[in-house]
Amino acid sequence: MPICPQQFQQALLAWFDQYGRKDLPWQQKVTPYRIWVSEIMLQQTKVSAVIPYFLRFITSFPTVVELAQASQDDVLAHWSGLGYYARARNLYQCAQIILNEYGGEFPQSVESLSSLPGIGRSTAGAIASISMGVPAAILDGNVKRVLARIHSVAGWPGTSAVSKRLWQLAEQYTPQQQRIADYTQAIMDLGATLCTRTKPSCGKCPLSSHCTAHSLSNPTDFPGKKPRTKKPLRQTTMLLVEAQGQIFLQQRPAQGVWGGLWSPPESSCAQTWLNNRNWLAHNIQPLPPLRHLFTHFQLDISPLWVQLEHIPKQLSEAGNGWYPLDRLNRPRASQDLGLPAPVVKLIKQLLTVLTSSPNATQTAN
Repeated sequence: MPICPQQFQQALLAWFDQYGRKDLPWQQKVTPYRIWVSEIMLQQTKVSAVIPYFLRFITSFPTVVELAQASQDDVLAHWSGLGYYARARNLYQCAQIILNEYGGEFPQSVESLSSLPGIGRSTAGAIASISMGVPAAILDGNVKRVLARIHSVAGWPGTSAVSKRLWQLAEQYTPQQQRIADYTQAIMDLGATLCTRTKPSCGKCPLSSHCTAHSLSNPTDFPGKKPRTKKPLRQTTMLLVEAQGQIFLQQRPAQGVWGGLWSPPESSCAQTWLNNRNWLAHNIQPLPPLRHLFTHFQLDISPLWVQLEHIPKQLSEAGNGWYPLDRLNRPRASQDLGLPAPVVKLIKQLLTVLTSSPNATQTAN
């Protein structure tokens, strides 16, 4: 049966008071900065994976001013392993804008927040409602699922018509005066803990008696799934240039795949790459291939171990560096260089080869 906004809010908040999550790190000492960082990290990433990254990030950059004054390399190093690195680059750029154009204070309106890099309408709504008490609707993946099921909104939310309908519902149910922050957290929690993508716990849901999808016994049909498309396959050869237990890395361009991170050089011909630098290798050896899945394509990496006897005295280009392999093999929490996840795997692979090879062990140490 239909439910009015006031009933919706009351039922949801009563459930939240008893069962909602209230001990997440970003729910303590709430500020626009802490909510912003958490919301960006939580995009396409599970809460359990975000928590250790959030804690380390906030410890290193406790305020937006300190984030803006840090180096992009340091920010990316703290993000290493979370994926979707454009989020980190936008976070860094956004912090600088807030410092330089807003005096280090977050703007107070959804419109102004939405104009900042990496902050969309839903993220702006979360920041404004949770940390400022502004009556702003949100529509993250959890909220889309809850609303689509209650009203049996068919179709994939990525289409404009479905998105428009869900936004209408989100705004309809958002309270205008009281417990705005709690409501925002409550509806996200409901989607994350009960109204899950698979095997939803409808029997525990405070809104199940008003849920059309539940009455039809097909909640998992909503929202509609994204149409499947075959991911194209790309290939590359990465040169793991190693000397005396150190590896040669290059910083990638700011834009594009792994923008601003550090990775081995890529070349279809190792010998040509070496000749261009007047470097001499005494060992070139293929290592097991690695496939990495991106959102829109697959990448097959063919790694080549290129071993030099000594580290060259001069580098021919800026943005290069030699780094000790054991330093790069630390747990992510102690890394100080932004590395893509596949590169971390390749470094571990190379270290295994070095420690197991009688001829290479001496060099690696």
